[in-house]
Amino acid sequence: MKRVRKYFYNTDTHRFEKLEVSWQMKALRVLGFISAALVTSVIIVSIAFQFLDSPKEKNLHTEMRTLQEEYISLQKEINTLNQTLKELEERDNNIYRGVFESAPLPDSIRHGKKYSTLSMDEFAYAPSDLLIESITNQVYALKHRISVQQKSYDTLERLVSAKKEMLSAIPAIQPVSNKALDRVASGFGYRIDPIYKTPKMHTGIDFTAAMGTPIYATGDGIVKEANFDNGGYGYHVILNHGYGYETLYGHMVKIKSRPGERIKRGQVIGWVGSSGKSTGPHCHYEVIRYGEKIDPVHFFFNDLSATDYERMVRIAAANNQAFD
Repeated sequence: MKRVRKYFYNTDTHRFEKLEVSWQMKALRVLGFISAALVTSVIIVSIAFQFLDSPKEKNLHTEMRTLQEEYISLQKEINTLNQTLKELEERDNNIYRGVFESAPLPDSIRHGKKYSTLSMDEFAYAPSDLLIESITNQVYALKHRISVQQKSYDTLERLVSAKKEMLSAIPAIQPVSNKALDRVASGFGYRIDPIYKTPKMHTGIDFTAAMGTPIYATGDGIVKEANFDNGGYGYHVILNHGYGYETLYGHMVKIKSRPGERIKRGQVIGWVGSSGKSTGPHCHYEVIRYGEKIDPVHFFFNDLSATDYERMVRIAAANNQAFD
């Protein structure tokens, strides 16, 4: 392509002369073009960054949304755990500890220090370190409450074990087989003495039975005495059940247990006889609590229904003559 030459009209010489551009002007024009291009580029890039995300920003936004979703999911799980743990704590206080007459744990022990929680309304404005701190505090609080609850259950387990031992130890059955309730000859209270024929306090219940009928321990315990008593009980056994309870079984024909032996409820400890002060074969049975002899009729709850218990009370209350 043929280069186009530029001319201008010189008014001084009245001639067309070739236009010559100095290098300074050329440099200035180039510099002006570059400056304009740079300014235009900056404007375009600013507009682009204002309305369009860079690849790195897109990745950051994606990660942020993922973190938000995970935080919301984790917060829901923490709330569910809180609710479940709250229900366990309420059952612990109102049911489990109530059964064993144990004082409930105060909230100050269960919850410990109060930790701040992050409001979901402020979630969008919360920095990541605050989110992490919020979750950490809530998890720590949950761990503390779970630890306290575990210790509480350990205490309840010990109470269950102690209660089980106590229920096994307390006298709860009749010392001889008496399903028909026809073996009660004399109950607790003032009765006619069979020898002197005068009113005398009868401190137990007499169960009539054939000579050699098995006599059963009415609760778990340790044999305190197993010997012959010249004072009236003849061959007899005294069991120490713990928890303040003892039972006495008198007038045996033969003793099976020995002092110091551990006995289980329902175990045979001897056989019915008429040794000592007795007018016929029977088992004289006493319940002693903290040294005081009490009415045994209230300690057959493993043997008797409500109807049988009422019938037993009526039979034992009859004002008749004792056998010893």
